[in-house]
Amino acid sequence: MNNTEAKFILNAYRPNGRDAGDATFRAALDQAKSDPALGAWFAREQAHGIAVAAKLREITPPAGLREAILAGGKVSGGVSSFKAEPATAKRAFWNQPVWLAAAAAIAVLATVSVSLWPARGVASGALTDFALVDAVEEGTHGGHGEMTAAFEASLEKDTTRLAGAMPVDFAALKGNGCRTVSVAGHDVLEVCFKRDGAWFHCYVARVQDFPGDPAKFAPMFAQHGKAVAATWADGTHRFVVAGEAGRAVLQRLL
Repeated sequence: MNNTEAKFILNAYRPNGRDAGDATFRAALDQAKSDPALGAWFAREQAHGIAVAAKLREITPPAGLREAILAGGKVSGGVSSFKAEPATAKRAFWNQPVWLAAAAAIAVLATVSVSLWPARGVASGALTDFALVDAVEEGTHGGHGEMTAAFEASLEKDTTRLAGAMPVDFAALKGNGCRTVSVAGHDVLEVCFKRDGAWFHCYVARVQDFPGDPAKFAPMFAQHGKAVAATWADGTHRFVVAGEAGRAVLQRLL
């Protein structure tokens, strides 16, 4: 296991220590203890997670919000038990239906996000997560061969729209010197290129190796620290382009 792989795993480690006994993290935790640079990075990540959790705990919902949401959703015999109020009655702004619906949606989203966080990396989001970590690593990139150089040159052209048609011969690139990494047990190709004065990293995987999302979809964005990634699929390959130039610059390449 190298530091990139260890970071990828430790990104899912919860700062409250509940994962300390989980075998999934054991090797990565051991590496963080033995490698000073990785240990310092892990300490920063944990401190950030603790700070965010503390800020979230400071948020106090309006009194009676939970009861109001539950009351608004009660149904008896297929008919809502909610009683209409006189048109002249004025509610507090947070007790209006639109705000109650928004609060309920946020609560559900937060619950789902927290419950899914420990399992990140096993679904199709694994490739994006890996790219966000790997793209900021120094000294781990590289590749050689004419096909890799040609692919890099095409990515660097101002006229190339990355989310458009990008003919890729996966097997040929892999067999002729393109950097190949393993993500969730599957081969992923990586090519570095420069556009608008900034470096980007393009990761290419086969759609069938990362099921869970449609075989073809438009770019979606994700961010971790300074790294921003765009992910999309063209029906045959899944692409992730990541870099530290910001979303606006990355969006112009698509």
